[in-house]
Amino acid sequence: MAKKKKIFVLDTSVLLHDHQAITSFGDNDVAIPITVLEELDKFKVGNDSKNYSAREVIRFIDKISNETSLQEWISLGENHGKFKIALESNPKEVNAEYVYSVGKNDHKIINAALYLKETDPQAEVKLVTKDINMRIKAKALGIAAEDYATGKVNAQELDKTGTYTIENVESEIIRQIFTHGKIEENGILGDQKTPNGYYILKNGKSSSLVVYDDASKMLIRIEKEFVYGIKPKNAEQAFAFNALTNNNIKLVALQGVAGTGKTLLALASALDQAKSYQQIILARPIVPLSNREIGFLPGDANDKISPYMEPLWDNLKFIKSQFGENEKKHKAILEMEEQGKIIITPLAFIRGRSLSNILFIVDEAQNLTPHEVKTIITRAGENTKIIFTGDVHQIDTPYLDEQSNGLAYLIDKLEGQPLFANVKLEKGERSDLANLANDLL
Repeated sequence: MAKKKKIFVLDTSVLLHDHQAITSFGDNDVAIPITVLEELDKFKVGNDSKNYSAREVIRFIDKISNETSLQEWISLGENHGKFKIALESNPKEVNAEYVYSVGKNDHKIINAALYLKETDPQAEVKLVTKDINMRIKAKALGIAAEDYATGKVNAQELDKTGTYTIENVESEIIRQIFTHGKIEENGILGDQKTPNGYYILKNGKSSSLVVYDDASKMLIRIEKEFVYGIKPKNAEQAFAFNALTNNNIKLVALQGVAGTGKTLLALASALDQAKSYQQIILARPIVPLSNREIGFLPGDANDKISPYMEPLWDNLKFIKSQFGENEKKHKAILEMEEQGKIIITPLAFIRGRSLSNILFIVDEAQNLTPHEVKTIITRAGENTKIIFTGDVHQIDTPYLDEQSNGLAYLIDKLEGQPLFANVKLEKGERSDLANLANDLL
């Protein structure tokens, strides 16, 4: 039986998420509604990743088109299907603009998919969009619609990574770890062995915290020690400090719900290592509330971004409060702020910089796309360490979810690499009230 032809119709959100999406559908055909070209034109100017993606898509379409009409199917090359720009001619049977409203781009794009379905009834037409509501609207009109799957990870498998508990470990092994500070792994971890993996080894009431060092094949004991005035309150926080202060680990992912201490631990470890780096940068993506851009906020640029950066400043103030005003470490923080050795800024403000001799903390990394995370890491120069913090289940941007966000993608692709460590913080330490909200609300 011949394979049924498939046509994937891509929405603007997919192309801004991944500028290589056109070539990600194997030997199936891909169409872009002409309204999407108009939307890409609006996004092509700027320094944000979506602006970069828009420009790359436009260049790609120009390159493959040559002198060929884009209303005709164009080959995407060997092992790929064909490509064309789809006009939003009004479908005869069902019309999205008639059913919903006239003039909205989403409805024009749905109409393009409906028209392709009408004109090529032998093909299976699917609309691909990151917009959940647009998928629902399309399905309501009989068009198959799905999310863009490339780069998605298994969220359930992701929850099993980062930190592990090994039960029924021989008491002699735990005793040797306490006596010597380390022990040969020798099969103790079983199939859970992973480079820079963090483990709680248990035997009844006895336990030991260890990290697996793949280079030496040793399990190394971890103790709960103060780092720049902050003491870990649980095993996972101790694991986090170990990863954050290990010079051999150049990339760290800290995941956990609100109140687990992700940003605080990252900042304390950065201050503790300040002499090893030229600059400490704390950055976070700005995700406007209620989808309103920061241009709607009053004041100049600093006034507009200040509310988004306040949580980072709060963590810095908390660390300073651990020391008296005349203490050396308190004065050191003030001096670093005055000299610009530590800066807190929106992520967009450092876009394009080469990151050399820098300890770079990216907060709320779950609101980044996989492409944005890759762009940040590929800018790392000599003596640079990058720390991503966030909660893969708490997404604040409408076109990402727990399976497609940049932090989840990073953990899924790099788990087990010797330069990478992933620590999952389980227990909230902000307050009993915050823990109650996380558990029950």
